[in-house]
Amino acid sequence: MKVKEKDIDLLKYEKELYEKGITLIGGVDEVGRGPLVGPVVASCVILPVNYSLPGLDDSKKLSEKKREQFYDIIMNDAISVGIGIVDAKTIDEINILEASRLAMKKAIEDMKVKPEFILSDAMKLDNQSIPYKDIIHGDALSLSIAAGSVIAKVTRDRMMYELDKKYPEYGFAKHKGYPTKSHLENLKKYGVLDNYRFTYKPVSDLIKK
Repeated sequence: MKVKEKDIDLLKYEKELYEKGITLIGGVDEVGRGPLVGPVVASCVILPVNYSLPGLDDSKKLSEKKREQFYDIIMNDAISVGIGIVDAKTIDEINILEASRLAMKKAIEDMKVKPEFILSDAMKLDNQSIPYKDIIHGDALSLSIAAGSVIAKVTRDRMMYELDKKYPEYGFAKHKGYPTKSHLENLKKYGVLDNYRFTYKPVSDLIKK
């Protein structure tokens, strides 16, 4: 597969590490900071050296169909994939930033092949044995992190589809738990479920009422 100019840019950080003899590079990202309901999910992915997957980008920029296609390709091609999930109750207990960090650490621990180095999407990952570099907008600048973002996003979306089957009146399949107008209307109409993040407004306001 011919490497396009965009893909060369996306391997910039990986290539700096290849030159140092580091080949097992884990790209880690999380999704689900903004939703009112459900977990925050992270994924860490080790791609083969000089891997190319044209069109792969930050999961937020891809259509759901594209994310699903890339999910299957990445799961097939990756050297190792780890997933970390932190539920709504824990988010309420430790706050969303710490829950996101915890999800990333869980994703790294979940890997069958351990990374020699980690590239994270703008997250400090201190107090662990593996060296790392946190990159602002990493999911748009590193192919490994972009792969992690796609795996995390598809994993979380599938969890929201399962929740939608249990509580179809809330519309989770459509808004994935984000505070859209219809979601807020349904939340007021049907009330707060256990899966909600009780510390998030307007959920906390409804509980107080």
